[in-house]
Amino acid sequence: MKEVTALELKRMIAEGQTFQLIDVREPYEAEICSIGGTLIPMGEVLERLAEIRSDVPVVVHCKSGARSAAVIEALSTRYGFTNLVNLKGGITAYSAEADPAIRCE
Repeated sequence: MKEVTALELKRMIAEGQTFQLIDVREPYEAEICSIGGTLIPMGEVLERLAEIRSDVPVVVHCKSGARSAAVIEALSTRYGFTNLVNLKGGITAYSAEADPAIRCE
């Protein structure tokens, strides 16, 4: 599985690279903190497949990286996605390593 670190994602955002960011956490989690992107809770991913782009890299994240890894595994195996990238350590790592102003506690 492809992964991107928090600092790599921060660089991608700063450089204006073309990619889609998907947050698979629950709405209540996203209300506490967010790094932007499209909120598609894990339980809604299959219903909302049409929202996931196939023409650009798609960075998927959750709180720690476990749920996003499971989503990527399922989408890659069952639906043939080849452009999905996991945010290693999730938004927790992003907050700690790339943007301490983001508080998820």
